[in-house]
This record gives sequence, structure tokens and C-alpha cells, in this order.
Amino acid sequence: MNKHEAPINLAVLHTGTRHDSGPKHVTGTAEYIDDMIEPVGTMHAYLGLSTRAHAEIVSMDFSAVRAAPGVIGVLTAEDIPGENDVSPSHKHDEPIFAVGKVQFWGQPVFAVIAETRDAARRAAQLAKIDYADLDWIADVRAAQAAGGRLVTEPLKLERGQVEAGLAAAPRRLQGAIAIGGQDHFYLEGQIAMAVPGEDEDVVIHSSTQHPSEVQLMVAAVLGIRHNAVTVNVRRMGGGFGGKETQGNLFAAVAALAAKKWNRACKIRPDRDDDMQSTGKRHDFVVDYDVGYDESGKILAVDAVYGTRAGFSSDLSGPVSDRALFHADNAYFYPAVRVRSEPLYTNTVSNTAFRGFGGPQGMMGAERWIEDIAYALGKDPLDIRKANFYGTDKDNVTPYHQVVEDNIVHRVVDELEASSDYQARRKAIIDFNKTSTVVKKGIALTPVKFGISFTATWYNQAGALVHVYKDGSIHLSHGGTEMGQGLYIKVAQVVADAFGVNLDNIKIMPTSTGKVPNTSATAASSGSDLNGMAAWDACEQIKARLLAHAAKLYQAEESDCHWVQGGMTIGREFVPFAELCASAYLNRVQLSAAGFYKTPKIHWDRATGKGHPFYYFAYGASVSEVSVDTLTGEYNVDRVDILHDVGKSLNPAIDIGQIEGGFIQGMGWLTSEELVWDDKGQLRTHAPSTYKIPLASDVPPVFNVKLAEWSVNREPTIGRSKAVGEPPFMLAISVVEALGMAVASVADYRVAPRLDTPVTPERVLMGVERMKREARG
Repeated sequence: MNKHEAPINLAVLHTGTRHDSGPKHVTGTAEYIDDMIEPVGTMHAYLGLSTRAHAEIVSMDFSAVRAAPGVIGVLTAEDIPGENDVSPSHKHDEPIFAVGKVQFWGQPVFAVIAETRDAARRAAQLAKIDYADLDWIADVRAAQAAGGRLVTEPLKLERGQVEAGLAAAPRRLQGAIAIGGQDHFYLEGQIAMAVPGEDEDVVIHSSTQHPSEVQLMVAAVLGIRHNAVTVNVRRMGGGFGGKETQGNLFAAVAALAAKKWNRACKIRPDRDDDMQSTGKRHDFVVDYDVGYDESGKILAVDAVYGTRAGFSSDLSGPVSDRALFHADNAYFYPAVRVRSEPLYTNTVSNTAFRGFGGPQGMMGAERWIEDIAYALGKDPLDIRKANFYGTDKDNVTPYHQVVEDNIVHRVVDELEASSDYQARRKAIIDFNKTSTVVKKGIALTPVKFGISFTATWYNQAGALVHVYKDGSIHLSHGGTEMGQGLYIKVAQVVADAFGVNLDNIKIMPTSTGKVPNTSATAASSGSDLNGMAAWDACEQIKARLLAHAAKLYQAEESDCHWVQGGMTIGREFVPFAELCASAYLNRVQLSAAGFYKTPKIHWDRATGKGHPFYYFAYGASVSEVSVDTLTGEYNVDRVDILHDVGKSLNPAIDIGQIEGGFIQGMGWLTSEELVWDDKGQLRTHAPSTYKIPLASDVPPVFNVKLAEWSVNREPTIGRSKAVGEPPFMLAISVVEALGMAVASVADYRVAPRLDTPVTPERVLMGVERMKREARG
């Protein structure tokens, strides 16, 4: 039996199948753009970045740049034949190269094109640019103090009588939480290579989550039609949202150079410049006013979500929208008003990041839950349970969607029992009474996360499936692979549909030349959309094969049945490859374009009402921590997670996504701190100054389980649920556990109110504040 005959897994769908590129990742044979053989004569580009946060450009002198060894030329805004813009919004407010003014430190001003990357990088430092400095705005509070200029339209979600609810509430609290940003820190940085073709044609190899948007941007920049630009993506070394829009600029610069000099061009910034010049997770300041009763039941919420958007709109509008969509998390508010403020600042334009504003929305909700618990002297879990959405009432969201699939009660109850939460909490309280230096904390937090793009038109996908005469299959679709396992999941769908083994499926790179008008691989929708599109293509081909088989064997279609490995026709078994070969000889089309659009969803932003999410994914986590009150250092000792992925397409991949999402979320909330200096320069721009979680930060006890009883009530692919983003927010339990440890210093009488990231410094400051409170 040769390797093509050996089955990988007969029960293909809903099984823990390895990542298709797993062995390549481990052995280093997975091909990324920087591994590709460069065409003869490939040029290299490097960006020249501004060294002011906000300034008029007085003059630019590139004579030394052009005279540097190996330099071919310099690109500025004057060299762009089309639009000098790579903004994904309708505002067209994000130039490739700054014109007249720079608006953040690290903004691209020009690009050097040279024979080698090193020559281009060195030459970029030789430009002489004179600036006239302007006042600059650094963060949310500074932006609000300066008048609160917005980069895009704000959103308001409102339901019920908020003022009346607040006024009538027996108890009321006000507060604020600052929620830090986060750098994507993908393993593979931004990179693109453009290869010019005849006429207007250009082929782009781009590390992007959104090939069709890169196609659109390059076409607009070059002043050509979309059909002249082909964008190919085999895989990315991580994305996390950082390659949804941020790859546009690099692809555009490479394409500009390639067409100008008729030579291939590649661009790859250093990590430092990548971090300086590309957008990050939005940091927020949430101001809130909450009314509640003696039992901890919330009666009314009024909150404003201020957002550091950066200098341009990018995706700040939809990100701040989704923050409001998740300002409820798993809780019902009888009266609610939440408003967004996407604020202009002289910092890099922030962008998509795993969760897309949802984590910040939930962090605000969990803060006022925590405040209520400490004000009443109760376990925060009791307050959470008291405010959970109901199943037949108290189940309308702030955006007026009815929650029809609520399983948060069961998820939380099962995790509470399996993690032995109550006994551990009691033991921790007893420990804290006698331990003078080390304090412990524990918290259980839930997640309810809406699945779908809130921009309704993105909820569509295409796929192209070819079946060849020997029964082998080519699979193309619009989703991109960034390590999350999308390719293997969709391949499992196709293998299952045809009843063949996975080794029959050849997964093709994502290409705008194969599947047009693709949506970004984002919003946790990759498997939902592309899996269904591929399944649709398979069903078309299967219908033709069924009709062919019935005709060929003179049988009724009802007597023809798909089985593993082929088809039974009456009592006769016909192998899949034999069926395909005969179909070809009888001129049966063995190729199909599949399509899927998400049903049921609609959204009216003007009224703040609709059904923007197809369904919700749920989860819960328990985190236990130990804090050294003398230094602020802490350990995450144990984490227990129960998460809902519906009927998992691939449990091995899904558990890996949950584990990775939690750890990345923990990094956002505890160690990944972005710091700008008094000149507006980002100082945390490399591994030496920016701390992502390490292997040693993984909790020594880390229990992750799927809610295997869950089946999506909606007819998604395999009745599964999305898994990319929802686990990220499970890490909020770490912040709440740290809060409990800090609050123990004042005998839990004062809400800890720790801003994020909860670094050891912030923990120590919190402990000192609690000591002052304890002294009276």
C-alpha cells in the first residue's frame, strides 16, 4: 500500500485531526513569503518613518539616500499614479506616504528601493526632513480634554428608561477603568512581494487576512481595475487581526515599485519598525454609572467607552461598535445606555485584534460586577449569577436582539462544580487571614460572544472545488490560514462530504484569482463561512455524480447511496475514483463554485437595533493566583476552563485555540504594556521592552475541556460554533482573581479597581492603596 492509499482518518469530521501544516511547522519546511525563491532581479523596499508625533513637513532632502550604495530610487506620494490611501473605511484618511504633515511617530513618509534589503534599510536613515512641531494628543483622557475629536461616527445602544432606573435604584456607583492596548506580535512580521506582469497585471504575495482588500487597495493605488491584481496567500505566521488591514500599505508599496521599475519587489520591516508603524488593539477608558439593589441585581447602566483610535479611522468604528455589543457580556440590564467615543490621537491608527473590541466591552462589564460585589460584601460569582440572561425572559440585549440559545447557566454551574470553586474559595479566604506576605485570589468569569461580522455584507464566502479523474480533489476558498487550523477544518468538511480520506484533498493557497470578493478571515467566522461554501460546492458535484451513477447503472437515484470510499448502487459498490473516471468519460462537470451567506442577520446602526449575530458562543474560566504583597509579583497557579464550540469540527484544533486564546488574553491583561514617551515615540517596540507570555507563564495546572453536550441550534457547518475569538476573554478571570488577592489586604471591604494590564507595578500600587484603606 503506497502513501496515497493509506487512510489518514476514516471518520473525518468531528475528530481530532492534526493541523495540515503541523509537520512542516515543526521541521521548518512550511513556506512563508520570505522563504519563496525570489525572481531574478528582485528589488527590496524599506520605509522611511517620521520622527515626530505631530508636525508640519517643512522640507525633505533625499540626495544622500539616492546616492547611497545599491539604491535604485525613492518613492513618495508624488510617485503614486492612483490614490494615496490604504484606509479600509470610506473616509480615505490613511495615506501611504504622509503629505504636508505627519500625525504620529513612525508614520511612513517615503520608501527606499534598493538592490538589497540591507542597502534599502541603511539608506532610509539618510533622509533629511525638517519639521515644524505641532501640539499632539497622546491618549483617551488627553483627547477628551482637548475636546474629544472623533475619527469616525460614534454609536449609541439604548433600551429602557436609564435615568429613571438610575434614580430609583436603592444603590448606585460610579467609576472608571483604563484598559490597555496590545501589540499583535505575530511570529511572521508584515511582508509582501509583488511580481509585475504584462499590461497592468501584478501578482502580490501578501501576509494578509484579507486578500480581496489588498487587491482593492493595490488597484486603487495603481489606478487600475481589480482584475489586473492577483493576491496569493499560502499561510501567515500569525495574524490575530493585525493583518486584516495593516498589510495593505506594504503590498501597495511593493506593487508601486514593481510596476515603476518592472522588477519584482519585496518589503519586510524590522520588528522595531513593524511595531512602530502598525496598528494595535485599541486601549479604552470606560466611565460608568450603575444602579443596583441590595441583592446585587443591576437595574440600570450608563457607560461611555472612550477609545484611543489613533490618527485615522481604520477599523475604529466597528471595533468600538463591537465593544458596545459586548458591554453586557452574559448579563441582562433592564435599562441600559452605552456610547462609544472613537477618539483622534497622534498615535498609530489602531486596528483589529482578536475579539475586535469585544474584550474591552466585557472588561467594563466585569468591572462593575466586581464593584457591586465588594460594595455588598459578596462573592462576585453570586452577583454574576444574579444578573445572567434568562432563557424565556430578561433575555433582550442592549441592541434589541433576543438571546435564544442561552447556556451560560449550565456552563458556569458545571465549571463551578468540576473546578471545586466553592471549597477552594473558602480555603483561600482562610489562607489570606493568616498569610502576611503572600495573598491568594480566585475568580470565575463567564463569556457570551456574538458570532458574525457586524458589517452584514462580510457574512459571505465562496469556494472552488475541482474533482479530478483519479478522484483527487483541489480545494480553494476565500479563507486564509494563519496557524488557526482553518484549512484542515474545511478540508475535513470536503472529505466528509465525498466520503474520502483527507489525503485525497489538496489544499490550495488562497487566491483572488480562484475565489473573488472574499471577506476577511476574521470575526471568528472562517470555518462557519468557508466550510459552508465548500460544502455547497461539494453538494453540487455530488448531485451530478448521483445522476450520472443512476444513468450509468440504470438504477433509481434513490437506490444510489454515498458511503465511505464511494457509492453503493443497489448491491454494487463503486469506488469514488472509478465513479469520477466514468463521469469524465461521460462529460459530467466535476468542478463547482460554492457560496454561502449567513441567514437571519440584520442590523440598523442608525437606530441601534437588529439581529447582528447569528448565534452566541459561551464559556467560563476559573483562575487562581498568588501575589507577593511586598513586590507585586504574582503567579497564576491554576486555570480551569469549560468552553462551548458546539459540535466541534476538530477537537484537537479547538482545544489548542482555547489554550492559545486564553494565554494571549492573559498577556493582554497582565504583562503586555504599551508605553509612549514624552515625545510621542513608542518605547515598547521589541521583545526587549514588550513582554508577551512565555512558556513559563502557562499555569502549572491548566485544565481545558469542551462542553461536549453543546450542539449549535443553528444549522452551521456540522452544528459547530466559532472558536477563534471567544476564548480570549476567558482570561478576564485572571484580573478578577488578582483583584481579590489585592482586596484581601483591606479585608475585602474596598473594590480593588485595578487598571489593565495588571502588571506587578499596578498590583503593588493596589496593595499600597488597600493598606491605606485598612488604616482608615
